[in-house]
Amino acid sequence: MCGIAGLIHRGRNANVGAEITAMLQALKHRGPDSTGYAVYGSGGEGELIMRLKVAEQEDLGRGRGIHKVIRDRIDTVDGILAEHGAAVSAKEHATEYALRYVFSHAGDVADLAAHIEETPGVEILSLGRGLELIKDLGDASVVAGAYGLDDFTGTHGIGHTRMATESDVDIRSAHPYWAFPYNDVSVVHNGQITNYWIQRREMERKGHRFMSDCDSELLAVYTAHHLSEGSSLEDSLRRSIDEIDGVFTYLVATRDSLGMAKDTMAAKPLVLYESDDMIAMASEEVAIRSILPQEIDTWDPYDEEVRVWQA
Repeated sequence: MCGIAGLIHRGRNANVGAEITAMLQALKHRGPDSTGYAVYGSGGEGELIMRLKVAEQEDLGRGRGIHKVIRDRIDTVDGILAEHGAAVSAKEHATEYALRYVFSHAGDVADLAAHIEETPGVEILSLGRGLELIKDLGDASVVAGAYGLDDFTGTHGIGHTRMATESDVDIRSAHPYWAFPYNDVSVVHNGQITNYWIQRREMERKGHRFMSDCDSELLAVYTAHHLSEGSSLEDSLRRSIDEIDGVFTYLVATRDSLGMAKDTMAAKPLVLYESDDMIAMASEEVAIRSILPQEIDTWDPYDEEVRVWQA
């Protein structure tokens, strides 16, 4: 069933971490397995922000040896960053297995990221100028508390509560998805893509990597591919309605925009609210009312509807 949510503030920063947490907690009944966020801040001038995991949450129960494995993996990542000439200005442990790095780097970011991901057990969740992607097992209150999201200030973000149907209950299969190595593109999705393997093989032939067998990851790779080819976000969303089969509603965020698309049958719900300075959307209206308790007007997008908003 899953639940998706997104919001964007026009021309100003806000506490988007707390807002999306409230929205996702209101959608907890739609997906108890995991919760994920893609939130967008301003970032430092010339700096990159990298979120990565060096183990799954469930790995911590596999004996004391896993803690040394985790430390060794982190040491390897630190060594690779130094080898590539990255100047790390901040390194934070959100959990024992999830880290946040801030660094400057004048070289090839894709080459650096690929080298890091050669380390067994290490996966980059996001790498960009503004995007910070956080996902873990548990509901929104648990994940937000562990990762300090209630204090995150930015312009926009998207989030997801997941009910696992066709892939494992782990961080790798949780949403949102980032598309390596394209900075600041993230996707959340509710639905099922029936031509997933056909489209995935096509993207792999073009040189793209996949880190899971979740069909939703395809939408991130698909979007990033078309943006890298010069398409606008709106063009990519419209094209997906014709080329991707199944039932789907999905949200895409970039460094300065937020978009949505619904398939031809419009079977997966989405409710929209729009004002002069804020746009909010979610699988159910209760999520929007969790941050806007006053009287508001909302509406449901039609089939094949595409919308894009700028921060």
